[in-house]
Amino acid sequence: MDDFLPKPFQIGELAANWRRSWRCMGQGQTVPAFAMTEATARDAPMRATTAPLLHPGSLTDVAGLSVGHAVVDGRPTGCTVVLCPDGAVCGVAQRGGAPGTRETDLLRPETTVQQVHAVLLTGGSAFGLDAAGGVMRWLEAHGHGLPVGPARVPIVPAAVLFDLWLGDWRIRPGADTGFAACEAASVSAIAQGNVGAGAGATVGKSFGIAHAMKGGLGMASLTVADHTVAALVIVNAIGDVIDADGTSIAGARTADGRSLRGSVGSMLTGDVPQPVMPAAAAAPAAASTNAPGSATTIGVVATNARLDKAQACALAGLAHHGLSRAVRPVSANDGDTLFAIATGANDTPADLSLLGVLAAEAVSLAIRNAVRAAEGLPAFGLPAWRDLPSAAAAR
Repeated sequence: MDDFLPKPFQIGELAANWRRSWRCMGQGQTVPAFAMTEATARDAPMRATTAPLLHPGSLTDVAGLSVGHAVVDGRPTGCTVVLCPDGAVCGVAQRGGAPGTRETDLLRPETTVQQVHAVLLTGGSAFGLDAAGGVMRWLEAHGHGLPVGPARVPIVPAAVLFDLWLGDWRIRPGADTGFAACEAASVSAIAQGNVGAGAGATVGKSFGIAHAMKGGLGMASLTVADHTVAALVIVNAIGDVIDADGTSIAGARTADGRSLRGSVGSMLTGDVPQPVMPAAAAAPAAASTNAPGSATTIGVVATNARLDKAQACALAGLAHHGLSRAVRPVSANDGDTLFAIATGANDTPADLSLLGVLAAEAVSLAIRNAVRAAEGLPAFGLPAWRDLPSAAAAR
């Protein structure tokens, strides 16, 4: 655990450490998600060798969807794409105070576009929205999109998370990263943790980055009465991740860095939240408070049920209950956004309340899977759940 003890925020040194950990890869190149896992494994001797038990399931348990990831060489960031190239109904519920999104207005029930062809989740803050251009390029090359006159225009809503504090912020996902994620997409995608947009995700930032932990990407699925609901969530929250019994799994650490302090409990006893980034590393306007958009949990829930856009938006809203169950506190500075995709493969009428129960539960399970599957980043002083002494007993 000594690699993960709280230390002064030294962004230049951390960026240099990360670049050294990528010494075997081409500078500034987009690489497949597994390459980052192999590279960081060489630099993380404290990492547990056995994977923790996770709730089963993948977003691709909903037939007709594929998932792909890509990360960017140079620092921990990347993107994740959910492909539904033949078109699917999609809704969105944006509950956070500082969202970064693309093409979400057209998901409103009263708008004319009825289907999307992919959903992109990406790191890099608002810069990362460039990756959607690569997803559009891939879909266009494969003949997918909304027919508009002589062209087919792929519809690709997107949401971003903030990971710019990790390393050189000028390195972020772009169009090539989005294209690479599409190329890597698979119907058997099961990777979780430090993959795709989860590469630079962190949690437990209520009392500053020095006490934070590694977040990540998680998935889970549930099936009742032939209706499947699955979730893919990237957990980059300011708050802690909470287990079903109310105990903290990952979040803000104590002063010695070896255990969890419990952010909400600390606040209720008088501890005041601290800036995510200290003044030396933050822009002057954000130096004294948590900057808007400095953390976000984003994701996709999907079902094989047949829904219209209004119902899909309602399902996305119900799915947010899973976030409130598994993340405490939910911050006004988060840009929390959940999409809901309905493929319509199951024509049997579905009860929206039942789907909402499944969606909320799948989201909470995926959030917990994300931090349990995550791997620590010693170069940035970020341990994962598996690195804490308490994790050994849980396994």
